[in-house]
Amino acid sequence: MAWSLSSRASQLGPPAAWSLVRGVLPFLACVAVAILAQVILKPFLITTLGWDFAAKMIVDVGINIVLAVSLTLVNGFTGQFSIGHAAFMAVGGYTAAAIVYYGSYRIAGNPDLAGGVLSSMLVGREAPWFTPHDLLFLVAMLAGGVVAALCGYLVGLPSLRLKGDYLAIVTLGFGEIVRVLIQSQTGDVLYDPEEIAQTPAWKLAGSLGGSLGFSGLPFYTSFFWVYLLVLVTLLLAWRIKNSSYGRALISIREDEIASEAMGVDTTRFKIRAFVLSAFLAGCAGALFAHTVGVQLNAAELGFVKSFDIIIMVVLGGLGSISGAVIAAIILTILPEALRGVAEYRMVAYAVALIVMMLVRPKGLLGVHEVWERAAWDWLLGASKRKGAGR
Repeated sequence: MAWSLSSRASQLGPPAAWSLVRGVLPFLACVAVAILAQVILKPFLITTLGWDFAAKMIVDVGINIVLAVSLTLVNGFTGQFSIGHAAFMAVGGYTAAAIVYYGSYRIAGNPDLAGGVLSSMLVGREAPWFTPHDLLFLVAMLAGGVVAALCGYLVGLPSLRLKGDYLAIVTLGFGEIVRVLIQSQTGDVLYDPEEIAQTPAWKLAGSLGGSLGFSGLPFYTSFFWVYLLVLVTLLLAWRIKNSSYGRALISIREDEIASEAMGVDTTRFKIRAFVLSAFLAGCAGALFAHTVGVQLNAAELGFVKSFDIIIMVVLGGLGSISGAVIAAIILTILPEALRGVAEYRMVAYAVALIVMMLVRPKGLLGVHEVWERAAWDWLLGASKRKGAGR
């Protein structure tokens, strides 16, 4: 890959070559950091410290970061109000689960095929870094994202012409349709290799477990896959926000009529943001489906899950990427930290959120990022600015 990149760069000339390298290097850095997380952080937590639960929590945090940042593209950047984000997560999760599970049966007659080192949460297992089963999982994850993006396009094309509560109702309805269809219109999971081999692929797509959930899925989700997706999501969101495309999205949030008057095709921009958001949610759903200790069930990916993601976006600050990351970390860890007061856990959780919104009604960072000076002024000096204004 390095040779092809250098040869391509030499053909383009110095300015274009540097632009190509500058565009590719951040993604290569994402891969490198994700590998380091898998080969250094995972063994340190599990072997050295014996924190298996902490490792599972870190995976959950990463998935929630992807969900929160992806929803920020819609609710934060364009100012729309989508409350059906978990539906795209469900679509991506079930699509990937069907491909991995039935694909493994079709290829080897067994779904319990171990991936390489990069797809394992075990420590000390002798295995190659990457196997064909990892490739199957990667294809399934991308397919889940693509199917979710197609659903996002079909939902967004008519509904994003609506605003406010109307859009919220449409996305809520879509989320409930997805949940009900999966629970009531899909059959039991097939376990017999011969039956699976003889069943057409389109019929296998209807054997997703129904209301009982999709059980028997192999566990391919690891630090590498989760934080590769996290880093790529953050990179995409940051580049979009700081581009002319991102400024067009934010102009829609601030004043859609003025944005249209300046020549911005508001519907097209909103649909693009919606489709990208749905794609990332679908990929996150694929990771969720193949996480250790999880049985994929549509009942867990309904309105309540969508509402949890919305809380992360609002708490972090509408339009703030780093704020969504911080809120996702806090709201993933907080319920577990309150397990010591199990009977009052949800009450304490709700009170903490209410207090937070009363103190910071625009979220932790507002529209700013944590590395901006304005964010620290917002956190530490809001009252001084109010006083100065008077």
